[in-house]
Amino acid sequence: MNEPTTHRRTAGHETTAVQIHTPTPITPAPVPVMPVQPGHIPAVASIVLPDGRVITGYALNPVQPEPVAAKPPVSRAAVNVALGGVGFLAVCGGLLLLTTFIAALTALITQLIILAAVIFGGWIAVQIFSASGHKGGTTVNIRKAVFKRNHFHG
Repeated sequence: MNEPTTHRRTAGHETTAVQIHTPTPITPAPVPVMPVQPGHIPAVASIVLPDGRVITGYALNPVQPEPVAAKPPVSRAAVNVALGGVGFLAVCGGLLLLTTFIAALTALITQLIILAAVIFGGWIAVQIFSASGHKGGTTVNIRKAVFKRNHFHG
C-alpha cells in the first residue's frame, strides 16, 4: 500500500493538513486450471488410408438439432379472434331479432287499440242513432204549424 500523501490547504487565515490515501489494487491469486474428465470416454476410431497409413482418433457424432415444437396449423390468437367474431355476430343477430320483436309487438298493440276504438265508436254510434226511435212519449207533428211574427201557432 502506498504511503498517504499530505497536502496543505489554506482557507482564509487557517491552514489544514489533508491526507489522501491511494488504495493499491489486490490481484487475485491465479487459479490452477484442472483438466475435467468427460462423463464418458468416447470411442476411438481407426481409419486405414489407401496408401497404408493408419489414422486413429475419436469418432465425432453429428450434432442432432433439437426437434422443433410442432406448431398448430392455426395460431391461438387467430382462433380467439374468430371465436370472438362469431360471438359478436350471434349477439348482433339476437339484438336484431329483439328489435324486430319489439317493433312487431308495438304494431300489434297499436292495431288492437285502433280496433277497440272502432268497435267502441260503433257501439256509441248505434246507441245514439237507435235512441231516436220510438220509445214512447209524445210525438208532435209540426208540418202544419204556422209561424207569424216569430210566434208559433200550432
